[in-house]
Amino acid sequence: MGETQDIEVVHDDAHLMVVEKPAGLLSVPGRLPENRDCVTSRLQRSHADVLTVHRLDQVTSGLMLFARGKAMQSALSALFERRQVAKAYEARVEGRVAGDAGEIDLPLACDWPNRPRQMVDRVHGKPALTRWRVLERDVAGAWTRLALEPVTGRSHQLRLHLASIGHPIVGDAMYGASQASRVCLHATRLSFAHPVGGASMAFESPAPF
Repeated sequence: MGETQDIEVVHDDAHLMVVEKPAGLLSVPGRLPENRDCVTSRLQRSHADVLTVHRLDQVTSGLMLFARGKAMQSALSALFERRQVAKAYEARVEGRVAGDAGEIDLPLACDWPNRPRQMVDRVHGKPALTRWRVLERDVAGAWTRLALEPVTGRSHQLRLHLASIGHPIVGDAMYGASQASRVCLHATRLSFAHPVGGASMAFESPAPF
């Protein structure tokens, strides 16, 4: 549809925007001056009313939804809170995943001494559920491509859940994977009912790895 400060705009109307976040760029500004550059700040240079609704990790690429104005930010945030926004991801993980589909149900908490790392905490962690399905397996068994559905939206959920079952995402050195050119995690799909008028909105983005 177009580009804004090197951010590809997939959809833009008077109420919301859907864009493609590149890997390596922050979703929102960090605390330090050198971390001010982000998807939100780039969009706001041409769309002053753009506000954040959800985030993707810096290492993650793919579809992000933004609100146009505070009223729409509240409306879209409510959709996320009620789990009325369907999100799908694709990842390439290390090793050969056994089985064709399953769930990872492990509570997560911040690993404060090592933040932003998260950790599995069965006592104090918040519930976290991820559904996965195998899309492709490397013949040599070096990697498996997975479709992922985060039922909950905890920080680093997909990354930590996959690492916890022995299959860290390719390139995700924070959670035990070998170094690679990028972390192979991409937000492939967003679908929801438009808060104004209720039209069904669905967007897809193929994984670039």
